[in-house]
Amino acid sequence: MRFRPLAVALATTLVSCLALGAAAPMPAAAAEWRLADAMPLPGNATDRIRADKPTANINRLGYFSDLTYDAATGTWFALSDRGPGGGLIGYATRVQQLLVPIHPINGELLTRPVVLRTILFTDRDGQPFNGLNPALLNGDAGSLGRSFDPEGFAIGRNGHFFVADEYGPSLYEFDRRGRFVRAFEIPGNLIPRQADGALNLVDGRPVVVKGRQDNRGFEGLSFNASGTRLYAVMQDPLVDEGDRGDGRRGRFVRIVEFDARSGRSTAQFLYPLESIAALNALTPETADDFSATNQGRSIGLSAITALSDHEFLVLERDNRGLGVEATATPLHKRVYRIDIRGASDVSGLSLAGAAQLPAGVMPVAKREEVDLLAALKSVGSDIPEKLEGLAIGPRLLSGGRVALVGSDNDYSVTQTGAGEQFDVCVNPSTGERAQVAIDTPCPAGLHLIPGYLFSFRVR
Repeated sequence: MRFRPLAVALATTLVSCLALGAAAPMPAAAAEWRLADAMPLPGNATDRIRADKPTANINRLGYFSDLTYDAATGTWFALSDRGPGGGLIGYATRVQQLLVPIHPINGELLTRPVVLRTILFTDRDGQPFNGLNPALLNGDAGSLGRSFDPEGFAIGRNGHFFVADEYGPSLYEFDRRGRFVRAFEIPGNLIPRQADGALNLVDGRPVVVKGRQDNRGFEGLSFNASGTRLYAVMQDPLVDEGDRGDGRRGRFVRIVEFDARSGRSTAQFLYPLESIAALNALTPETADDFSATNQGRSIGLSAITALSDHEFLVLERDNRGLGVEATATPLHKRVYRIDIRGASDVSGLSLAGAAQLPAGVMPVAKREEVDLLAALKSVGSDIPEKLEGLAIGPRLLSGGRVALVGSDNDYSVTQTGAGEQFDVCVNPSTGERAQVAIDTPCPAGLHLIPGYLFSFRVR
């Protein structure tokens, strides 16, 4: 789906006009989401970091592990995560500031985004945070140090960057240069621990018996509209919170509230994932159903963005679609509107072994805002596995706002967790795929997995 109604030369002027409208709460009534554009972005697009020779670490963008609109500058910030190779390849973690040329009337994407800055995250001494997992970086699975898997991004009223990390999980504040300012206090029930109480930031069950599941920590981050509180969403239930004490069977994901000034957590709320029974029923004729342990592992939250001080949009998705691993048919990519008013604060409540919520415990209110999967199918778009970026942008001259949704392409590098990593080459039309040595040309007819940026007109 490509639209180019205006000359590319107008792009910068149009974006400047859009920047005049600061972000504001959306209407309380259900909004209409209309897909304006779908743009694949090449898997080898470059950021602003240079090196003597190209590698997957340098010559690629990680695209949209999160996406944030900065009304003060009229630009967008696209967060990269821990880098290529699933935490096995060293990577200086970063965020890119982008200029996104958007048609001011219909919300179409006029050209590919332009990288204005690549900002590395560093400690107070200027040493970069690194995407290597804690055991590889520090020689200790219980030592976080500068090991960093950034998945959620928000901009504070002071202009600073706030970044949620999946490894810890952690929440950090950085200045505009990307230099570390402070760490927030993380509730103890989220921290992954072994049966002996030892901290373990690398392994999963059955070694880890409490806290977040492996690779299922903080996945999205947003300030409320007032900029006083931060909301970090876990990707999935805690490791022991679900039927039979197995988080993979759980349905309730924690949304963690933080006071921006003190850096302390002030509440936790529960979000109910869609049931796999309902998702499997969408295609009763197929044999690729989700199993019971897919409920809290293959369905999860990827992003959150504020509409007001109590309402938010969240992106819920399955782990199926175009990605570095071949998957079954995608069934579930949706944006929901949630309201935390009336939801129970479950900071002191464990759901260990619970298949259902205890009596009197209320989750957040939830209603569907848009079925992303249906919208993409309607225009014949590829369906990326990892839709992880969601941001509300400027006003359109025709009314409503732009909302962008972006995908994480995993740098088109395998995420196997062991052994040598490879580039993944695909042909989305035929399903053909191949693995080649990193930075080796793809076979004829195949290419690196692109990132995708989808523009919606919301009114």
